[in-house]
Amino acid sequence: MFTFGLKRTYLQLNKLKNFRNHSSVSRGVQVFVKKNLLLTNSITSGAFMALGDLVEQEVEIRRGLTTAYDWTRIGHMFTVGTLLGPLHHYYYVGLDKLIPKVSVKTVLVKILCDQTIAGPLTIVCFYYGMGLLESKPLEVCTDELKKKFLTTLVGDFIYWPPIQFINFYYLPTHYRVIYINAATMLFNVFLSYMKHYDQK
Repeated sequence: MFTFGLKRTYLQLNKLKNFRNHSSVSRGVQVFVKKNLLLTNSITSGAFMALGDLVEQEVEIRRGLTTAYDWTRIGHMFTVGTLLGPLHHYYYVGLDKLIPKVSVKTVLVKILCDQTIAGPLTIVCFYYGMGLLESKPLEVCTDELKKKFLTTLVGDFIYWPPIQFINFYYLPTHYRVIYINAATMLFNVFLSYMKHYDQK
């Protein structure tokens, strides 16, 4: 009985130790994210942009529109996404400083700012960035933007407001871009489609 009690105590201590180790890892990740927020935001932005394109290319392959992944295209999406990371980082930090209070009213104001400032700006940067990486002249990039901007913006208006309500109402500033990057993965499938649907 005494031996059994010691064994049970030992197992409980091991569980506690493992829990502490996991907690330490979790705290370590949080500290890293906070200390390297710009880097984290930029890399995750690029990664989810590339992942969105990968999903879109998988759809294209299954539909018989292409036969293999275009890794150059995925690289372009990653590059543009990474470059958009700092834009989103400083935008959300600045927006929270400008409108620090959290209420339904302020959240709706932030969503309005997001849809009228960040959304259109991101779309413009996306099309020009992708076009330049594809070695297209500025005039061609501009023509493509004119052709696709409105449809892309409508998709932005449909998708982002509920996502951003959760973002602005529930999340602290340092998690905003990571959350947005994760949510963006689905939107990036749409972005990738809009960018490449006429290039098959």
